[in-house]
Amino acid sequence: MSQAVDLSKSVVIVTGAARGLGRTMTLGLLEGGARVGAVDLPQCQDLLADLLSEATGRGVRDRLFSACGSVTDEQDCERVVQEVAARFGGVTGLINNAGRGMNEVTEHVHSRPKKFYEVEPALWCGIMHTNVDGPYMMARAVVPHLLAQGWGRIVNLVTSFVTMLRVGYSPYGPSKAALEAATVIWAKDLASTGVTVNALLPGGPADTRMIPSADVPDRAGLIKPGVMVAPVQWLMSRASDGVTGWRFIGNDWDTKLDPPEAAKIAGRPAAW
Repeated sequence: MSQAVDLSKSVVIVTGAARGLGRTMTLGLLEGGARVGAVDLPQCQDLLADLLSEATGRGVRDRLFSACGSVTDEQDCERVVQEVAARFGGVTGLINNAGRGMNEVTEHVHSRPKKFYEVEPALWCGIMHTNVDGPYMMARAVVPHLLAQGWGRIVNLVTSFVTMLRVGYSPYGPSKAALEAATVIWAKDLASTGVTVNALLPGGPADTRMIPSADVPDRAGLIKPGVMVAPVQWLMSRASDGVTGWRFIGNDWDTKLDPPEAAKIAGRPAAW
């Protein structure tokens, strides 16, 4: 049985928290003892309400705060960070999970992929804006809080190297490659401050709406979102002090091992 990490003093903002990997990580952090600011778009209010209801059923509702906003809006980013900090007395971590995928480009991502020149410019730019600019703006809003306390965590959700280079995976692949490169640069920019920046990914296609049912009707072979919980708990805790500029694969994380040992197996330096 692995040793649990202490999240009792952690206040974590999770973007794209209403569904998919974001929802799973939010509930996992709550179960681990953290306080969580769950952020998603205004059109996801019903999904956020359902998340709050589930948190109530699990007895962790008092440690969950929901906020609506877009990671592509600078003012929204500043506002939600301030709201979470006001609700919980500070912020210690950010999980940049919000993103747009190839399911918006085509329902047949694998069987009938589109060439990059077939993607409408507005859609291309919109996905890049959310997946690259959004994490930057959220990180920019939260970093002053982390620096002021001399400690903090930023985790960026990226993807497998194979996916970054996969035929027909523009603009999603390039956007995640950019975010992984940013992860390393941000880690260097924040060296010796007590604030770490790392990347996290499932390790393959995950069972979320990002993989259209029309293309993959049999979901049995997809990675379950729960593989993200153990690594994200560790990354948001004091137990991961000093670890920065790395990428961790959720599907390679062995929950039977103590977190430091599991991290050695699941982790590698980020980027190339």
